[in-house]
Amino acid sequence: MTFHVKRLAAHQFEQFISEVADYAIYTISPEGEITSWNVGAEQSTQYAETEVLGKHFSLFCTAEDRITRLPEVALRVAAEQRFEGEGWCVRKDGTQFWANTVVDAVRDVTAKLIGFTVITRDITERVRAQEALYASEQQFRLLVQSVTDYAIYLLSPSGIVTSWNTGAARIKGYESEEIVGQHFSRFYTNEDKAAGLPEIALKTAEREGRFEREGWRVRRDGTRFWAHVVIDPVRDRMGQLIGFAKVTRDVTAKRYADDALARAKDALFQSQKVEALGKLTGGVSHDFNNLLNVIVNGLHLLKLESNRETQQRTIDTMERAAKRGAKLTQQLLAFARQQPIRQEHVNVNQVLTSFEPVLRRAIRSDISLDLSLAPHLPDILVDEAQLEAAVLNLVVNARDAIQGNGRIVISTELDDTPAKRPDTGTGIACDILLRVEDTGTGMSEEVAQRAIEPFYTTKPLGEGTGLGLSQVYGLAGQSGGTLTLASSLGRGTIVTLAIPIVASATANASTSCPIKVLVVDDQPEVLEMTVQLIESLGYLALSAHSGQAALDLLSHDPGISILFSDVVMPGMNGLELASSAIELAPMLKVILATGYMNSFLLEQRHGFGLDNFPLLQKPFSFEDVARQLKVLATT
Repeated sequence: MTFHVKRLAAHQFEQFISEVADYAIYTISPEGEITSWNVGAEQSTQYAETEVLGKHFSLFCTAEDRITRLPEVALRVAAEQRFEGEGWCVRKDGTQFWANTVVDAVRDVTAKLIGFTVITRDITERVRAQEALYASEQQFRLLVQSVTDYAIYLLSPSGIVTSWNTGAARIKGYESEEIVGQHFSRFYTNEDKAAGLPEIALKTAEREGRFEREGWRVRRDGTRFWAHVVIDPVRDRMGQLIGFAKVTRDVTAKRYADDALARAKDALFQSQKVEALGKLTGGVSHDFNNLLNVIVNGLHLLKLESNRETQQRTIDTMERAAKRGAKLTQQLLAFARQQPIRQEHVNVNQVLTSFEPVLRRAIRSDISLDLSLAPHLPDILVDEAQLEAAVLNLVVNARDAIQGNGRIVISTELDDTPAKRPDTGTGIACDILLRVEDTGTGMSEEVAQRAIEPFYTTKPLGEGTGLGLSQVYGLAGQSGGTLTLASSLGRGTIVTLAIPIVASATANASTSCPIKVLVVDDQPEVLEMTVQLIESLGYLALSAHSGQAALDLLSHDPGISILFSDVVMPGMNGLELASSAIELAPMLKVILATGYMNSFLLEQRHGFGLDNFPLLQKPFSFEDVARQLKVLATT
């Protein structure tokens, strides 16, 4: 029974071997003659079993291998130990395939050699794929090596340089043998290394999938260049980090060009300011001299004139001149935003209706003035006298732009589209739009762009100071609104003044419990101004003159919601303060402010994990602070 089972198992194994199609499996005698043949052997060599039994297995070897007696060598080696090799094999039709061949000795129970088993597999496609990959890698290496405008090299996970191209050698001055095996931090300045920037760069690339910055780097000779740097992580198929690919470009020339352009723009701005001051000297001095001439001569006439009626006319003339001088001064102060404002609840339609007679007297008889006022408009918060002056200035400008017959239309409407206006942080989503439209000659694009500049005017000397639109612009800014101008030559001009409506009682009720904001700055005047600005927006502002004082306040007042801190402060700077404050109060929101914005500061902010919080450039505006506070207060 046992013998029968063994024969059955042997028969089944032989049956299994004979049907294997992916491998050529056959046996040979000690002399190398083929004694068995499977399906896989037939498919790979194209020989049927009847064609090969009894023939020498060197039938499948190339002529070169037979000359070098490789078949005999393989049997001699296999008789002592396994033989394994790769090489070309020949099919029946003469074509060749690359095969992996294993030859094992077969012995009987007495250890006598009775033959060999040969297992051959066609691996031509795999080899060709490997060769193609190798060729592709070689081409890529040649491509990378031939690039001279970019430094392209690889880093280990810890930052050790593992490859180096020609561009890297040209830009940084190191040859491959000098730098491979060195840490890439040697290219950074001492300041950046002290701040841990190389480590921050690698951690950022690993965490976010990419690191991209600009900054100063150091060449081999110690000189610096401004570099644009990109670092990408390199991972294996399992997603494990195996290194970094780093690309650096020398953009020093571009930086110098940008700096030169900025200096040119600044010089142009300075020249424009000088030009504006010249127009101020011409326009304002001319107007004031005329006014003073009226007053001086009037006083002289009063001394000589005894007729009371004549004296009264002289006094009236002098009074009008004095009022004109006061108005001119107010226009200057309004533009500079130094004019004290008396904001009050004002209904625009009522102001325009009562002021209409004055507006009609300001225009010629050949110009019609129409009012198109939307009904039931809510109030706005504005200085009524300045609003009247603004409308009068716009009407006078429209009058002067109309040659002959023409039309001026003053209209109002409610705009409830928040996207059309800057967010002032008041929670008000509506504006009152006040438009003054004329059928005048219009403005060229160049003139329209400069129309609201102070002292800019196209009128002849003595006929305008260039402060009309500037006064309107100043009023818009003081009231939290905007001024827009649309004009083209031959098609007239439309000036639109947008002012937020007064918050409703419901809106006011929602702010009965104001949000606490802690303001930190080491400059007392800046600290006081910022506190006043934040309180004017309806928030409760607390102040601290140092980082430590701010932390003390935070530890005793858990109700503080927002930290508004300067970055550059002695002792604990704003970044360190924000990081410590968030550890103390994890729900705390942060706004940082700085007078000097640069890439190093942004990288430091990133290193402290403060990327999600806003960074304001000093001097910041009312609108900037209001917008950022509202965003943080509502998230």
